[in-house]
Amino acid sequence: MGLLSLGTPLDWHESKKLNEHVRDNGITQLINIFKQHARSRNNNRFYWGDEIEYMLVEIDDEARTARLAIDRDYILSDLSDPDKPDSYLKATEKNVSFHPEYGRYMIEATPLKPYDGSSLSDYTYVEENIRDRRIVSQSELPPTIRPLTLTVFPRIGCETFTSPPAKPIGPASQSLFLPDEIINRHARFPTLTANIRKRRGRKVAINLPIYPDINTKLIDDSIPHRDLFSSDEEAFLGASKPGHVYMDSMGFGMGASCLQVTMQASDISEARYLYDSLAPFTPILLSLSAAAPIFKGFLVNQDVRWNVISGAVDDRTFIESDVEPYAGYDFFGGLDVDNQTKEHLINLGGGRGVNGDRVINNYGDTNLKTVDSKPIQKIPKSRYESIDAYLSDRTYSKKDSYFKEEYNDIFSPINKKVYDRLISNNEFDHNLAYHFAHLFIRDPLVIFSERVDQDNSSENDHFENIQSTNWQTLRFKPPALYPEDMTESQLQDKPGWRVEFRPLEIQLTDFENAAYSVFVVLLSKAILKFQPDFYIPISKIDENMEIAHRVDSVLNDKFWFKNGNLCKLENKDFAGYDLSWFDRFVNKGNDTLASENVYVNGYVSNGTMDSVKSRSGSIKGELCNESKYTTDAIINGNHEFPGLIRMIVKMIATELAPDLPQCPDTDSDLARKMLRIQCYLLLISQRASGKIPTIAHWLRSRVLTNPLYKKDSKISDSLAYDLIKDCEKVSDLDGSKDPQLLKDYFGESFASYLCAHTS
Repeated sequence: MGLLSLGTPLDWHESKKLNEHVRDNGITQLINIFKQHARSRNNNRFYWGDEIEYMLVEIDDEARTARLAIDRDYILSDLSDPDKPDSYLKATEKNVSFHPEYGRYMIEATPLKPYDGSSLSDYTYVEENIRDRRIVSQSELPPTIRPLTLTVFPRIGCETFTSPPAKPIGPASQSLFLPDEIINRHARFPTLTANIRKRRGRKVAINLPIYPDINTKLIDDSIPHRDLFSSDEEAFLGASKPGHVYMDSMGFGMGASCLQVTMQASDISEARYLYDSLAPFTPILLSLSAAAPIFKGFLVNQDVRWNVISGAVDDRTFIESDVEPYAGYDFFGGLDVDNQTKEHLINLGGGRGVNGDRVINNYGDTNLKTVDSKPIQKIPKSRYESIDAYLSDRTYSKKDSYFKEEYNDIFSPINKKVYDRLISNNEFDHNLAYHFAHLFIRDPLVIFSERVDQDNSSENDHFENIQSTNWQTLRFKPPALYPEDMTESQLQDKPGWRVEFRPLEIQLTDFENAAYSVFVVLLSKAILKFQPDFYIPISKIDENMEIAHRVDSVLNDKFWFKNGNLCKLENKDFAGYDLSWFDRFVNKGNDTLASENVYVNGYVSNGTMDSVKSRSGSIKGELCNESKYTTDAIINGNHEFPGLIRMIVKMIATELAPDLPQCPDTDSDLARKMLRIQCYLLLISQRASGKIPTIAHWLRSRVLTNPLYKKDSKISDSLAYDLIKDCEKVSDLDGSKDPQLLKDYFGESFASYLCAHTS
């Protein structure tokens, strides 16, 4: 959760005076990072790690209630404090590290040491490590409080959803629904909450469509009339929308949980290619991991949390969003502007002219400036959104470049001053300079008074202040700055050029979270091995992000994707590398083997797959650069495209396992690892095909079929308890508690397999 400095955070009205200081010094630090690492960091190992966020839920079976526990955050300090060895050693001895998150009821856990992407064993060890995180955290808690991997707590923002109870009267968020007591105690978090509101000039406003049922009143009747803060009236001035659930606090988004994966590339060029190649998959895997159909006690007409968290940290003012202000509110919000600038706006027509043509252009040139001369621009997206531009693969020397400038086809403003400074430096080409110049249109949200002055040759907190508060679907992560006297070999032991994959929703079980993490990393390895061309216009990715929010989008919708014939992948090259490859690796049999030791039965003689029918829905006729495909076709393949599963299986067969003994004893460690990886991929494959429902689909079904549900789109306290109990049982993966529940969740055959193979 960003940069956690120690010290005194400045209120927005003080910190905004230092905005340009942070940007200027942050860019100096970035330039120094590139000087230190851009050319010297080569041939780094493919290390990776995952981040999992838990919610501490107090379950009272006697009272039939489930509440978010906001008074147990002491376990974070205990598990991270070497002076408390009884707790600390539990974590370190299990290779687990715990970190604070936005919510006081949340904990984040990662491996203490990264996994080795070249080690087959580490792809199965990750599940053990994830399981240990839950076990260690549970050991610090009473049995009534469970660390659950819920994407969203179903009744967050409703009356009495915390333990102990707290009232929504806090000055940081000024929320009508969320008490400040849910916010992490570290000074950064309430300051972040307040400064977003103060910069924005009003509270955040998130509106989700209510799921329509036969008794549904398409109105959010939970909005109270209150006059504690002047912002209380915003819901009735236009912040809330008819037919939508209204949420007004950062906690609704940053208080949700997700799964993130970070991978270290060999060098900066490989990291850029991997970043670009993964971009088209961000909405597809968001859809495939969907787990959030309930917000603030309402069943909503979408399946994921992305737009909620996007709105929750949207610090744009009215003028930057290009919308009319509420009556009596300032266009400029909390920006520091003089009267001349305000008069200039009036001359432009009261703000109506703020657009890409009349007032600003793609480089941010404008007559509207803050007091410190930063241009005031139209900003199309929140700082938590999908990426705005590719980094370009032109420096990736292993192949010809696939990138074309026209793929960066959306309006994406930049900080022209930053761009000019970076482009004049030999380490930055246009695309890299553009990427960072776009990030640096943002203001720092939290500045610590003790960290205003830094040594730009060895510290990079000012850069990270901006970098870490641009929460996009992917994050391109440079190394940190290190002392100049460090040797090249010493630097190699420090984190290098990394790519963070951020859109995944958290899953209920350790098995699923391991499966999604492993899938992303194996896909990344396969991309680097086979070097496909997955570029599509950024505008198509943005459209896909909207599609991914829809109910059951993984089943009902199609996504823009590179035309399968243009991906630089041939179906015939992946024949035989389906999920049955694992069975053939482990088991002896009479299957016919081709000269390259792959199964050919079931495939026509020319190597194409005769059993796979076209499910792409691609545009017929003239070959187009991109077409619309089902998730099933993208994951499992069709007549045009081998699918991600086959890419991954062939990568495993030819890179991770080429020298391993085939047909090992079925009870051997190697056989168990192979079959576990097969099971991870099978979960992804069957979620894509619809054989296994997404968590969002399963949760919605549990609501709609529960006798406590009144067909009014509302989740009562008792209904929420039932849902949490179901989630708790599923999380344990213990079919003996409720075998039918697991069958409903995973499907009968898959549930039976997991129960038989999960200790």
